[in-house]
Amino acid sequence: MIKLLVDGVSPDSEIYKKSDPGPGVEKTVSEILEAVRTEGDNALKKYTKELDRAELEALEVSDEEIDAAMELVPKELIRVFNEAACNIRRFHSRQIRSSYVISESDGIVCGQRVVPIEYVGLYVPGGSAPLPSTVLMGAVPAKLAGCPNIIMCTPPSPDGSINPAILAAARIAGVDRIFKLGGAQAIAAMAYGTETVPRTDKIVGPGNAFVAEAKRQVYGTVSIDMIAGPSDILVVADAKSSPSHVAADLLSQAEHDKNASAVLVTDSRELAQAVSIKLEEMLNRLPRREIAAASIERNGRIILASSIKRAVEIANGIAPEHLELMVDNPFDYLGAVKNAGSVFMGRYCPEALGDYLSGSNHTLPTGGTARFSSPLSVDDFVKKTQYTYYTEEAFKDVYRDVAYFARTESLDAHANSALIRFEEP
Repeated sequence: MIKLLVDGVSPDSEIYKKSDPGPGVEKTVSEILEAVRTEGDNALKKYTKELDRAELEALEVSDEEIDAAMELVPKELIRVFNEAACNIRRFHSRQIRSSYVISESDGIVCGQRVVPIEYVGLYVPGGSAPLPSTVLMGAVPAKLAGCPNIIMCTPPSPDGSINPAILAAARIAGVDRIFKLGGAQAIAAMAYGTETVPRTDKIVGPGNAFVAEAKRQVYGTVSIDMIAGPSDILVVADAKSSPSHVAADLLSQAEHDKNASAVLVTDSRELAQAVSIKLEEMLNRLPRREIAAASIERNGRIILASSIKRAVEIANGIAPEHLELMVDNPFDYLGAVKNAGSVFMGRYCPEALGDYLSGSNHTLPTGGTARFSSPLSVDDFVKKTQYTYYTEEAFKDVYRDVAYFARTESLDAHANSALIRFEEP
């Protein structure tokens, strides 16, 4: 049964259950990382046999395997993949940054170059719920950024095959190389490199507790997008909203994970009661009922607010990954939203639209981290390099100021490097 609260919830409430991976996960991941770092492909094959029950001769997916997957995937699904990829390109193309140069003073040139990351690693979960959508959401922005090498890892089935839909999405998105690797060993391979798998500069993509812990441990050796936790959704809904629509949208995230959270904030007690009933009815029809029911029981909440304006304030305190504004005139409230990963506006914009087709990215900050972080974007696949040029005459005008500033910080060598060009330090 979903819990009912009456107005007000602080950002440090128990809406999000922080899942501690525990010392067992941390130790296991550390051992896997070290084994892959020192033993390379041999360790990868050992862990793939042990954990995925797949005995592999070759770690890399061949072009022939991808060709076969393209034939196996229904043509209608290929059409939808292409439509989604097109929308993702359209949305993310607006994020492309330009280099710039400033030369407003004689003899002075300053600028910034935007440079794509050379090797990007993309992790794509497989198992019981393979996610071809994650392929599109990671690889398409990386391609737009100009990354020349996109490396993807995804776990194999026991027979050594990869889900055909994942391979089809990878071809459509422009992934360069694909490896049959899952779990912490895949993260290790992309972080350190092996005889077969190239070392990458940044790793993106979601995964289970072992993948998240591996990303945490390799951060610093490589960059990562984020350490994603369980998915979450918050729906702000008024009295006119359909209880069935609200319940369905809450369950769309609850079915992900037993630790996922689904929250409704409404100013209508009648809607709150109706949604609670609909949740029970709909749960019984879900194939992933056990997972969704556990999520609703642990982390499901209905919060009664005094007004929709107050509901948005509560949402800002929670900082959800997905925020739905299921109200009349949702754009009237958009400016008041301060903390949310992605906002879905109106009564006909379920969060699932963003997961698959609208073009906005579905790799989002979870667990309240929308207070300080952002969705995956083209920015995640570039780096910036600054440059500065002064002529002798231009530097002569300011060198004493540089030296003076340096000495206020007790950095005499800094000061001397300016002074020595025109006088004895």
